[in-house]
Amino acid sequence: MAEIPQLDIVTLTINPAVDISTSVSKMVPYTKMRCAEPQRDPGGGGINVARVLKRLGLEATAVYPAGGATGQTLAALVEREAVRSIVIPISNDTREDITVFDETSKEQFRLVFPGASLSEFEWQQCLDTIAHLSPQAGFVIASGSLPPGVPADFYGRVVRASKGAARVIVDTSGASLKPALEAGVYLIKPNLREFQELAGISCADEPALLEAGRRLFERYRIEIIALSMGPGGALLLTRGIALRANGLAMEPVSVSGAGDSFLGAMVSRLADGDKLDSALRYGVAGGSAALLSPGTGLCLGADVHRLASSVNVTTISGYHA
Repeated sequence: MAEIPQLDIVTLTINPAVDISTSVSKMVPYTKMRCAEPQRDPGGGGINVARVLKRLGLEATAVYPAGGATGQTLAALVEREAVRSIVIPISNDTREDITVFDETSKEQFRLVFPGASLSEFEWQQCLDTIAHLSPQAGFVIASGSLPPGVPADFYGRVVRASKGAARVIVDTSGASLKPALEAGVYLIKPNLREFQELAGISCADEPALLEAGRRLFERYRIEIIALSMGPGGALLLTRGIALRANGLAMEPVSVSGAGDSFLGAMVSRLADGDKLDSALRYGVAGGSAALLSPGTGLCLGADVHRLASSVNVTTISGYHA
């Protein structure tokens, strides 16, 4: 394997996509709808996080599998954003996803297709690359869903392959998350629905969320839980502290990529050595800033810095895990 330059942040996207976004005047069934000029962006959790980090002045290396003509388009789109990358060639075509904005109802429709099926050799190449890079990485961030052919415990394998990294972050949900938590992670970033599913609760009031967080710390090897709650703000929990951040009132242009923008902005402050309150402030600002960008454009750095000053972070007294 070729020599790799000194790295600080590595992201892994095992199920990437070319994201196509457009708009129509009105969504109508059984009718040929004329669409606006399509916008194409590189997509997938880890790629999106690397895009956000680049906009906030940090270099990240995005590792992802890609194949076929769509895979070539994906690599060109990543290069267009000046995000350095390591592409794992695969035999199947990389997927496309489609986002359509209804200009009349102001609703967004997101069509997500199955990912390209990976062979054992292909997904193992992704793990081997992470294992090779992790001793030089301060952060390894694995994010997104699993495509066909990839084992359910893949993210647990990523954590074990990243043992040389100081901090491993996994951002996924459902059955694919638990093997990573059992292997031990630095940070997870569920949204409210994902957190409730993980914790086995239906409540959304703060005391219930704090208690659920305590139980997760008892059960799994997690250092930080960053719980994003959209307009409701966010909570950040460790075994010793709990922080609350207010949400920002926004008129969303798009909701695509808000979670990835939250995580990318948060990691940008952690990588610069900022304290957890600053990281949470920037996370909420990043997620909110993504709402201002059409399609899958993600947050812009100027918007993140501007909105961060409006996010108030307070310590929740009496908490301990």
